[in-house]
Amino acid sequence: MTRLFLLIVCALPLASCVVAPVPRVDRRPPSRESLLYAQQRISAIIVTRQDDITDWVRRGFPKSQTPPDTDGGTACPITPDGYFLTADHVVKNHRTHAVHVLYSRGSQLKMARGRIVWRDAKNDVAILHAPIATPAFYRFTSPALAIPEGTTVFHGGLTTGLKPQYGSLNTTIPAQTIFSGSRRFRIDIPLQPGDSGGPILDARAQLIGINSSVEFLIPMETPIFTESSGVRPNVPKVMKIIERDRRR
Repeated sequence: MTRLFLLIVCALPLASCVVAPVPRVDRRPPSRESLLYAQQRISAIIVTRQDDITDWVRRGFPKSQTPPDTDGGTACPITPDGYFLTADHVVKNHRTHAVHVLYSRGSQLKMARGRIVWRDAKNDVAILHAPIATPAFYRFTSPALAIPEGTTVFHGGLTTGLKPQYGSLNTTIPAQTIFSGSRRFRIDIPLQPGDSGGPILDARAQLIGINSSVEFLIPMETPIFTESSGVRPNVPKVMKIIERDRRR
């Protein structure tokens, strides 16, 4: 029995080194249904010292009433029970500020205080939970499959998510194993303020990862977009973190 156990333990690192085949590059543009799918799931995070922003939200976010310390970005609903993925830098002030999560369902807007479940500042990714039902949520692309460079992608953020703009993946993302960490990647979509933490999706609107930053080349004070940066967390690990949190 002991010998069998040792054989299994020794085989695990070898199994993790097996190279999964890279699928064919999917260069199809996102369909109208995929764009609508993303628009129905756009969610926001507002970080401010104000505990109650209900009146500001109901008035349609007038700039004249914006709390002076407001920061925020986009969130990705990833379960039906209120768990969201976002960029860690969006919620960096959560210890001194209130984190408000806004979840849109057509003409309905649900709002609740968010609770930080898990943070990875190094890779700029965080998980939040809000006490609201989120029946429209994103499903990840299979972690067992690599995503090749050149794959069509589009963004579901607050700013670019409302536009039929798409681009491509500039980095091949390898398949994940139980030992994989978060993986950074590049896309060629010029994302904008408000998009941080938003979903980066394939042509079928499956979740690849979240937006982290946008890079510009600035020669002679004229910004020229180069590429945007995203991060794909280890999908099985994310789901295990959520399962543990549900049992707390």
